[in-house]
Amino acid sequence: MRSIVTKTPSETKSLGTALAKRLKGGDVVALYGGLGMGKTVFVKGLAAGLGLEDEVTSPTFALVHEYGRNSTIDGNPPLIHFDMYRVSGWDDLYSTGFFDYLDAGGILVVEWSENIEAALPENTIRVYFEKPNEDCRRIEIEGAEGVEF
Repeated sequence: MRSIVTKTPSETKSLGTALAKRLKGGDVVALYGGLGMGKTVFVKGLAAGLGLEDEVTSPTFALVHEYGRNSTIDGNPPLIHFDMYRVSGWDDLYSTGFFDYLDAGGILVVEWSENIEAALPENTIRVYFEKPNEDCRRIEIEGAEGVEF
């Protein structure tokens, strides 16, 4: 597991961009951490690193956003962004389409992954966000060995 401290949203976004360079279709990135930790900023970096120009926003109310849907034409997988904050059981999880997306070949990134831990694939990349103080974020990444940050 690698631990990185970021001091600005731009640094958090850059960390997501660096991780994106290693991702491929079928990968799942699970994000853990409370409100205001920088998870959506990190996803903006993932999208940028994948060459996607979509505006990334939190899927809190929609539960799922798809970015780069047409990118499969270019050979790049889409980025599927989930927010599992309000998911509290298997029925809720099924209603998000999560399992269908797992088999669709996109890159899945899941905020509030702690709510669906039992459903995550074994090879999931896990990203943990902590806020030791107002001036920084500690981000620990597990399962992304060989990535330069």
